[in-house]
Amino acid sequence: MTRVSRHGLGVVQGTALYIASVLGTGLLVLPGLAADVAGPASIVSVLAVIVLSVPLAGTFAALAARYPDPGGVASYVRRALGPTAARATGYWFFFGVAAGFPVLAVLGGEYLTAILHLDRAAVPILALVIVLPPFAINLLGVRVAGWVQFVLTGLLVAIVVFLVSAAFPAVDGAGFSPFLPHGWLGVGTAISLFVWAFAGWEVGTHISGEFRDPRRSIPIATAIALVVTGLAYLLLQVVTVGVLGEHAGDGAVPLLALADAVAPGVGPTAVGVIAAIVVLGVMNAYLAAFGKLGASLAVTRDLPRFFAPGAESGGIPRRALLLFFVIAMTYLGIALLTGGALQTFILIHTSNMVSIYTAGMIAATLILPRWSAGWFMAAIAAVLSVGLLILAGANLLPAALLALAAVAVTVWWRLRHRRRPGSAAGDPATRADAGASLVTESGTIVEVKTTAVPAERRPALDASQS
Repeated sequence: MTRVSRHGLGVVQGTALYIASVLGTGLLVLPGLAADVAGPASIVSVLAVIVLSVPLAGTFAALAARYPDPGGVASYVRRALGPTAARATGYWFFFGVAAGFPVLAVLGGEYLTAILHLDRAAVPILALVIVLPPFAINLLGVRVAGWVQFVLTGLLVAIVVFLVSAAFPAVDGAGFSPFLPHGWLGVGTAISLFVWAFAGWEVGTHISGEFRDPRRSIPIATAIALVVTGLAYLLLQVVTVGVLGEHAGDGAVPLLALADAVAPGVGPTAVGVIAAIVVLGVMNAYLAAFGKLGASLAVTRDLPRFFAPGAESGGIPRRALLLFFVIAMTYLGIALLTGGALQTFILIHTSNMVSIYTAGMIAATLILPRWSAGWFMAAIAAVLSVGLLILAGANLLPAALLALAAVAVTVWWRLRHRRRPGSAAGDPATRADAGASLVTESGTIVEVKTTAVPAERRPALDASQS
């Protein structure tokens, strides 16, 4: 969106949303899992992923600050690689990344049943209870969700600080020896785990149009979030290894073991609060992005135009949010019917994320000013993303199916155009450069313009409408 609201998100709310999207459920399980596969050297893996996150987060910040647009990564891909690639990118996020929602809901339900000593039969009910509040909050608008996120993120950071502060006196140097019990291969495995933990930087691109001053606020919010999330994961890894030693990877809830070790009695309560805040916070942050993306996809006819209201800056994409609610509930229902096995949903989520990152970073190298800091970060991140794409292997099947769906929509539009030779360009998404109109829920006609990228920066592929 080219119009920036005077009453939109500021640095504080934006930082809270960024932190929540990155400092997510990995906080609950990854310190223990990484220590299990790499031992004390898992600390090196955290440092490596923090360094790798800088170009990725920096590129998304540069794109969002220069070209605020509710379409997010899909809008940047449209400018660089054409409407079909953009449609695939949008589908990867809206339909593929959505597979992570049952993971959040079921994981939150599992933690709550353990903390409250309830029967596991309560997990489905608790999962539904966890899902509903974030949807209700986002139906009130991104700005309301932003302030809610500020409170949730503040509580989360406070509890992490409490745990780290309480654990540091109990750190035993003997827990760091031997430093490489599983060799450098174990460190590589731990790096792969923490890549999942540091995903989420793309979320800000979808709500960039909701910032009061994107060029100033987004880079500052991204930088603060990088420091906070990096320190949180690094310090938690140090105390997990130093306090629990070789037992760091034991059990399904390593954070609970750490809390019990350093704060007996209040440990389970602290972990329960962390689990609730993490799950609600991540859902709240991602739903803001899903709603805006869904409405943007409807503006460009990648989804039915019925879902377009709310794409404009300051608008509330209620119809797109309700559509996504149906998608999320479908995933959650499948997860519960299959016994709550979450590995499949995690793989669908991560494979689509890797696909989005690869397309987004390649697009960034084409539309950001060449030789600028953002362009250099995009070039580095593009190489890293291609490497992750290769590592994903067969797990990319869901993303490939969604890409085929995007191609099928392109074919359908072109066939329809041939049947109606007097009509305009076959794929309406190719006309998004000039702007598109939509009708808001109040009946007002609003002109929605997508990212304004200088014409000389657009590749020939975009002009060919491929």
